Amino acid sequence: MASFEVIGGKPLKGEIVPQGAKNEALQILCAVLLTDEPVTISNIPDIRDVNKLIELLRDMGVKVGKLSPDTYRFQADDVHLDYLDTPEFAAQGRALRGSVMILGPMLARFGKCQLPKPGGDKIGRRPLDTHFLGLEKLGGKLTLEGTDFYRISTEGRLHGAYMLLDEASVTGTANIVMGAVLAEGVTTIYNAACEPYLQQLCKMLVRMGAKINGIGSNLLTIEGVERLGGTEHRMLPDMIEIGSFIGLAAMTGSEITIKDCQIPELGLIPDTFRKLGIQLEFRGDDIFVPAQDNYEIATYLDGSILTISDHTWPGLTPDLLSVLLVVATQAKGTVLIHQKMFESRLFFVDKLIDMGAQIILCDPHRATVIGLDKRTRLHGITMTSPDIRAGVALLIAALSANGRSVIENVEQIDRGYQYIDKRLTALGAQLRRL
Repeated sequence: MASFEVIGGKPLKGEIVPQGAKNEALQILCAVLLTDEPVTISNIPDIRDVNKLIELLRDMGVKVGKLSPDTYRFQADDVHLDYLDTPEFAAQGRALRGSVMILGPMLARFGKCQLPKPGGDKIGRRPLDTHFLGLEKLGGKLTLEGTDFYRISTEGRLHGAYMLLDEASVTGTANIVMGAVLAEGVTTIYNAACEPYLQQLCKMLVRMGAKINGIGSNLLTIEGVERLGGTEHRMLPDMIEIGSFIGLAAMTGSEITIKDCQIPELGLIPDTFRKLGIQLEFRGDDIFVPAQDNYEIATYLDGSILTISDHTWPGLTPDLLSVLLVVATQAKGTVLIHQKMFESRLFFVDKLIDMGAQIILCDPHRATVIGLDKRTRLHGITMTSPDIRAGVALLIAALSANGRSVIENVEQIDRGYQYIDKRLTALGAQLRRL
């Protein structure tokens, strides 16, 4: 198990390019199963979760060719359906949350799929009901073996249906869309997720020959087609990385330029950091974060304490709340962080309290942060990364803290951030992998 040794309290400086979007990659890669023609995908991040999914596709029989460090060509013209019955497939599926998104493509094209309950971050309950309820409405028949192995199949083609999703699940919507594009008839999905990454999936499917209306809204209408063709696709930069780098610059008092951000796709992220008092300057498609000695949290017009909460798109992504919480510890003022979606995601704040932060964990979903205004710096400790997003938040805290920190279990961070130690070292960070 690897660790990071961090010597904090040093300002950083320079330019950094965000990786391709992890959450988009997990959807886009599964979509290659919908066609027997070649699909070329670029700006793929070199991170553990994505590499595991590529390995799973290869083992399923998908031809995988690496054209450059971030570009691959996939061709699913000889998928090995019998591989799904092997212990190796079960082990791969359990190790990777993104494996759930093979269900829709496999059911639509081959009429069957099976999957163990997938893994991923331990951040609270993450039910799969939306996935299966949607696929069942398209004609899939689900059986459950034991408590954690799912089989779903259909006789003939899936058929279009109207559905109102019980939650605007991004991966659930992606699975249903990938099933519906090859279904017979029209599918209407109301309360669909509409995140930029889901929009990217829909646009890619349209280039492959799918008929999808309402992209970018929560009402999708899909007219099924008999087959899809190949295409080329370039993924968006990772908005969570971009937000993490903004937070890093603020916490360490650094001057950092984040390159090629696709700013129109960032939604509320820039304005949320501005509410914490962080100055941002858009220079074309780059974000320049100047060095700031201090930043002050805004209040509401009546003077009451600001609340920052997550919500489905176009609300604030829950994946950035851990970073925003850390950034608030060194701000001037007080903020309530309300994590609505996952009840275990704030449980890393004990490490920040040990570093000297003033945080009141009100309940599993809410934490009040009393900013130290950089008058009292955090101090280094030894800690463990519990999940991807908390891990990078703790790394930001360590880089801003006085003294030496050790972050254990950094494989969690590696799952979502490519070469993060090397890229931050290039900005001047004193960071070493043990």
